[in-house]
Amino acid sequence: MSYLEQLAQVTVLWPRMLWLLAPVPILVAVYLRLSAVQRRAHARLGGLPLLSAAGSARGRLRRAVPPLLFLLGLVALIGAVSRPQASVVLPSLHKDIMLVIDTSGSMRATDVKPNRLSAAQTAARAFVESQPAHSRIGIVSMAGTAAVVQSLTDNREDLLQAIERLQLQRGSAVGAGIYIALATLLPDAGINLEQLLHGASPSWRWGAPVPEAKTRTVAPGSNRSAAIVLLSDGENNHGPDPQEAAKLAADHGVRIYSVGIGSTEGTILGFSGWSMRVRLDAVALRKIATTTHGDYYGATSTQELTRVYEHLSARMVTERSRSVEITAFLVGAGAALLVISALLSLLWFNRVL
Repeated sequence: MSYLEQLAQVTVLWPRMLWLLAPVPILVAVYLRLSAVQRRAHARLGGLPLLSAAGSARGRLRRAVPPLLFLLGLVALIGAVSRPQASVVLPSLHKDIMLVIDTSGSMRATDVKPNRLSAAQTAARAFVESQPAHSRIGIVSMAGTAAVVQSLTDNREDLLQAIERLQLQRGSAVGAGIYIALATLLPDAGINLEQLLHGASPSWRWGAPVPEAKTRTVAPGSNRSAAIVLLSDGENNHGPDPQEAAKLAADHGVRIYSVGIGSTEGTILGFSGWSMRVRLDAVALRKIATTTHGDYYGATSTQELTRVYEHLSARMVTERSRSVEITAFLVGAGAALLVISALLSLLWFNRVL
């Protein structure tokens, strides 16, 4: 936020007190009138050395400085009476972060060296190590199914070990990964994973289903204490719709930062006599991020992927506004200007103004 934008957000609690500033222009006019009279007097007596020196440019500047500082100090004190408030932008770090890492078969592709999964693990380690000590991080492994491989913790060693244990599996269920990450972040939100993942609710007894918990919708991106980082090539061939999962995250105010790994041209993978081309689905990943008011990042190399995570660490510092009363600041500034004005007047002219 620029300086001018910050000035535009200054408000006052007692705006009627600003009428006290009305006499200020009159004081300025009176001072200018007296100064003009003094200049004419000096012009008539310009032959005297002392008065000639006093009428020099340096002398005129000295005469103007104390009254100007006095006027500014007076304005500051009058402004303080109106109790001004400024909107201050403060940084706010996400405290809980879920890393959803794609471990599907397509992550064997070598368009990112040595392969997509190894590059993802390297970048994930860099991301974990760059987070503040107070942030808790959890890890979800996502392939044909999704599972929490490390619950939320601030123990970096446990997180690094969990990243090393990731193994390739069949299938790709991006939606399931998002649902499980969201339920882990918000354990008290009443998210019914069984119904979301399998389309049926297990919470029934005696043949009568229990009513579903109602979700209280909030503004997308409004949850400033939780976030999801999704690292995937974007291909989805199993489980729930990733876009529906993104909508649920948006309803809870949780942002999803999606990181696409791979190239849009893709590469050919062979498995059990079959071959197929696996590509980066950047469109799907970007849509997931946009739905939740998050961001999308693309990476085609290990080095670029590491830089993406470093940038993401800084990007996840969100901003929040807070109104702060600045009356004391104006009082202090006004008093300081009045004191400086009096001291300069005494030093230069042996009088107070």
